[in-house]
Amino acid sequence: MNENVKLKLASLPETPGVYQYYNKKGDLLYIGKAKNLKRRVNSYFNKQHDSKRLRVLVSNIDNIETINVNSEYDALLLENNLIKEHQPRYNILLRDDKTYPWICIKNERFPRIFSTRNVIKDGSEYFGPYSNVKTMKVLLGLIKELYQIRTCSYDLSEKNIENHKFKVCLEYHIGNCLGPCENYQTEEDYNEQISAIRNIIKGEFNEAKQYLINQMTKYASDLKFEKAQIIKEKIEALQNYQARSTIVSPTITNVDVFSITSDEEYAYVNFMKIYHGAIIQSHTEEWKKKLDETDEDLLERAIIDFSERFNLTSKEIYVPFELSLEIPFRKITVPKIGDKKHIVDLSLKNTRIYRLEQLKQTKIIDPDRHTNRIMNQMKVDLRLPAEPRHIEGFDNSNTQGTNPVSACVVFKNGKPSKKDYRIFNVKTVEGPNDFATMEEVIERRYTRVLAEGEPLPHLILIDGGKGQLSSALKSIDRLGLRGKVSVIGIAKRLEEIYYPDDPYPLYLDKNSETLKVLQHVRDESHRFGITRHRNRRSKNAYNSVLEEINGIGPQTIKELLTKFKSVERIKNASLLELTDCIGKSKAKKIKDYFSNDEKSTN
Repeated sequence: MNENVKLKLASLPETPGVYQYYNKKGDLLYIGKAKNLKRRVNSYFNKQHDSKRLRVLVSNIDNIETINVNSEYDALLLENNLIKEHQPRYNILLRDDKTYPWICIKNERFPRIFSTRNVIKDGSEYFGPYSNVKTMKVLLGLIKELYQIRTCSYDLSEKNIENHKFKVCLEYHIGNCLGPCENYQTEEDYNEQISAIRNIIKGEFNEAKQYLINQMTKYASDLKFEKAQIIKEKIEALQNYQARSTIVSPTITNVDVFSITSDEEYAYVNFMKIYHGAIIQSHTEEWKKKLDETDEDLLERAIIDFSERFNLTSKEIYVPFELSLEIPFRKITVPKIGDKKHIVDLSLKNTRIYRLEQLKQTKIIDPDRHTNRIMNQMKVDLRLPAEPRHIEGFDNSNTQGTNPVSACVVFKNGKPSKKDYRIFNVKTVEGPNDFATMEEVIERRYTRVLAEGEPLPHLILIDGGKGQLSSALKSIDRLGLRGKVSVIGIAKRLEEIYYPDDPYPLYLDKNSETLKVLQHVRDESHRFGITRHRNRRSKNAYNSVLEEINGIGPQTIKELLTKFKSVERIKNASLLELTDCIGKSKAKKIKDYFSNDEKSTN
């Protein structure tokens, strides 16, 4: 830390504001906001940080500049604008709204309604922006279906209409326009439609529905039943659209909902705009973390960014947890029960689904990123000193202590490495003793690894609880590997994770990726072990019968089993079939043996 930075740290004010970090070249590294500048900025230099990127950032800081503001909210607004303008290396890069379309009600006589990506300050009304273009098109399609709005760009001034400057076009003849260009439709009637459309866009359907009902009633009273039927179909279309949109109590109106889900590298933020119980706007984004940003910091930033980007002005905001942020004239609420809580849960569900979709895409497009993320997550979840790139899993298999085997499976970067699998035939243990078997196998495995100079695994996974883990640790201690390799046990009943010398197990989320990898290792070791155990048991069963026949040796047994596959088929084979395989003399011995065996059984 240079003298300039030390002097700056000592003189910082205890007020809200924005701080900016620069390197020796004068490049802007990071922009942050603080409720208390002195406390926040000093925290970067007063402790050892776990994040490598954060340590690198602090080491490169050569100058600090601050901007004082009146409140934390003002600091957050300023930070948001400065990040968008300068895009520092260590900041999450916030998006702007230039790529999103708006619905425009043009400021003109007989206003047009259309979508646009250019916001012009000419008095026109703009609604949006819409992050989902499909949603906007569905809404515009509904408006076109319900109302006859002009699409031409004529200047429909009173003078031009009186002078008959324009003629009706094809849109009039096919019924999509009522011909205001030739004064076939009054301005008052046209503006009634615009007023109803404006409310539909906002999520208010009552005025639009009442307008259509009045029209239908008028046509029906004039005995124009065909036109009345058309209006009735429009009312039904409006009701269907409204029904699809309503998801909560209609008493909840003009509310913005924000939520966040995050992992070690990325955060996923969602907002929903609720109006009269209907979601009229929704958007979810993925943000790549640059430093150790908390969910609270990111959610506060999302509220400010989305509010600016999507022109959100509701007086109340729902969030899933408490925030220190205070926004003038806007109330931040954490719902606990009821429909309000249901809305927040729905927003959270959207973040989780979006995250899963992104992870699936990443797994296909960028498998290395997917692997790195899982390895890092396992390191954090299992409290390991290093990422478990190399995992070895052990499981025992026997039947009442007979034909015991122990399997060792190897996973590299979260995937099975089958060429490295090993099977151990138990040598020193008699009877069904899983603890002693595990002790023997662990010692045999890592004695050889050490002797051959092979790399040790980052994690050893023992299938079983405290007993199996303790037995494995006896061998680990004898080999002097305690502290050099991580060892844990996994029990099947509740999928609890056991650590050495810790009486309390660790319980992971049933849906966590860490647990799924551990389960895969455990299940693969079980599959591999039991397969080899069954093969050994079958082989011994075959050999035990055929070896009892005088004059039949191992080579003959091998030839017979190669051709007939099983003892039962050998037993049922004819003398001629056996002769073709092993000769007449040996064939007769086998037939005589099985014939005598059947007689003795009878």
